Amino acid sequence: MMHAKLRPGILLLAGALLAAGCSAGSTASPGTAPGSPDAPLRIGLTAEPANLDFTRTDGAAIPEALLVNVYEGLVELNQQTGEIEPALAESWTVSPDGLVYDFTLREGVTFSNGEAFTADDVKFSIERVKSDAWTVSLKSGMDAVAGVEVVSPTHARVTLSRPSNSWLFRMTTRIGAMFDPSGVGDLANAPVGTGPYTVSEFRRGDRLVLTRRDDYWGEAPAIRQVDLQYFRDATAAVNALLTDGIDVIGTVQAPEALAQFDGDSRFQVIEGTTNGEVTLAMNNASGPTSDVRVRRAIAMAIDHQAVLDTAWAGRGALIDTMVPPTDPWHQPLPDVTPYNPEAARALLAEAGTPNPSLRFRIANLPYAVAAAQVVQSQLAAVGIQTQIEPLEMPARWLETVFRNADYDLSIVAHVEPRDISTFGQPGYYWRYTNPEVQRLLADSETGSAEQQVDDLRQVGRLIAEDAAADWLFLLPNLIVADADVKGLPQNRIGEALDLTALSRG
Repeated sequence: MMHAKLRPGILLLAGALLAAGCSAGSTASPGTAPGSPDAPLRIGLTAEPANLDFTRTDGAAIPEALLVNVYEGLVELNQQTGEIEPALAESWTVSPDGLVYDFTLREGVTFSNGEAFTADDVKFSIERVKSDAWTVSLKSGMDAVAGVEVVSPTHARVTLSRPSNSWLFRMTTRIGAMFDPSGVGDLANAPVGTGPYTVSEFRRGDRLVLTRRDDYWGEAPAIRQVDLQYFRDATAAVNALLTDGIDVIGTVQAPEALAQFDGDSRFQVIEGTTNGEVTLAMNNASGPTSDVRVRRAIAMAIDHQAVLDTAWAGRGALIDTMVPPTDPWHQPLPDVTPYNPEAARALLAEAGTPNPSLRFRIANLPYAVAAAQVVQSQLAAVGIQTQIEPLEMPARWLETVFRNADYDLSIVAHVEPRDISTFGQPGYYWRYTNPEVQRLLADSETGSAEQQVDDLRQVGRLIAEDAAADWLFLLPNLIVADADVKGLPQNRIGEALDLTALSRG
């Protein structure tokens, strides 16, 4: 399938699952009946942005809606192959020492406010990530940049302070988004980008409406308007699709409901994979879980297949560390912390905490609530008592768990690509510190591709052995849509909800 901007690619259609919202099931705009050529495409999601500023608000819901659609980068990720492809840069070269990247920019590109996109904007955007203007944790992906030079309006040169195997890949994420200096005054409400859509309406708790630009520099997407509608209740989303309130459920939050769509010619069901690790986070720095024996006991007390079968109708895959199968350094590690309740009880006794009581503060999202209930029961069987406390997403969970690490256990899906690097950041909400992990992560940046794979496989094993977290399952890509919606993806492995390839007919 060809990308709507004449670049090969496949869209990512997902709820990033790090926020939540609700909707009464909005209808099409006046004068455009659902299904007509100019009618909005209505997509039901669970993950609602708290605002529209992903430079200062963590979580994946904002870049999911805005990246590629409103904001573009120099490069982008092909969701089908995982390859890095041209976007605003039509080509680039890398010096033999891996330190200098020269980008040749497309001509004739403009921002939605009419300003021309040039190398000055590349310099501004990259330097802004490194400044205090950006506060989200992913900004560390730009640490390797030493400077940006404007060689000409269509030639930007980026110099790194050290070789980095991951820097160009990180430029496909939100930190690579290009901004206009005159368009950053109100990012939370009025994004300005080079992409094919603009934000025409944002109603917190209801919907985000994207409208196609008439002056877009590339090939215009087929869909004129996309209404992203947010549902806190999974059943409500299913009912909205069945009653023509929406056209697509972008992330099915009630997998057990899929059977009712089988054999119904009005709908299509798509199932594939993602890089969304549903993670049982454990506080490595305080409380009972600061003891590795307690963490390992927790991991060994959990029957992960039972969690997947009960919480998510058996749809998805089991993983043993923070690496999905689509990453080059994936490896099965089933024997590191196998399901073994007796060994779990022995570890708790050895740690001197045979009956710990843990604060279980989870995101109030369907997969997290369902999984927490199964985990709670399994932990109770080995003497671990938990108090489940669902926290509203994004605000309360981000503040309490993510920023302040005020928790013992938590559950959330991590959908950012190649996020194993978070275990090298002691300040991240795991509060995990392992000098060997930090060394291997640093070494993985500078060696050969083969050495990077070897280093990151070692990291994956070490964090599993330390039970730095526990990985319950990998979210599947589950989509249900009207049969005439075209361009829906089999898999999703990046941040963006790419709307540019969608069509009807």
